[in-house]
Amino acid sequence: MLLLRLSSIFIYLHTIANNRMTELTIGSKAPLFTLPNRDNDPISLEKALQGNWLVLYFYPKDDTPGCTIEAQDFTKLYSEFVKQKAPVFGISPDSPKSHCKFFEKQKLNHITLLSDEKHTVLEQYNVWGKKKFMGREYLSVLRTTFLLNPQGKIAWIWRDVNVKDHAADVLAKVKELQRM
Repeated sequence: MLLLRLSSIFIYLHTIANNRMTELTIGSKAPLFTLPNRDNDPISLEKALQGNWLVLYFYPKDDTPGCTIEAQDFTKLYSEFVKQKAPVFGISPDSPKSHCKFFEKQKLNHITLLSDEKHTVLEQYNVWGKKKFMGREYLSVLRTTFLLNPQGKIAWIWRDVNVKDHAADVLAKVKELQRM
């Protein structure tokens, strides 16, 4: 039991240290990565960015109420994001198999779900951190969305996302920034 507790403390301290070292802000170069999609095909951020704006939304868990609403809202606005050349990528620590079930059950046509089971990208983007629920603290995804420009720089960040109307807010910001 003591070993398990010490292990949890080490992971927490490691996460905090990483978050302090790589604070991402508007104008920062987005960390590049390759992650598997729901079909276990590797998806490269570098290739996805070629001439595109890109929406990266980080969410805690497939098929939970808030995550489902967020994914469905991005799906409903998919054609609008396509018109803006701004594909949408959802990233969570769930497995490709879990993403596949979530995608099919919720009819999430068109958006791309990526799996980061080892939390590597979650940590690079500073979205893996401490949460508190019903008096219990634990590590999880901090719901965050990044808008990347075609040069791979962070154009906008939404932290502590409230899922209601979030996809519409992101689309409005894409349109606004593209007009500049």
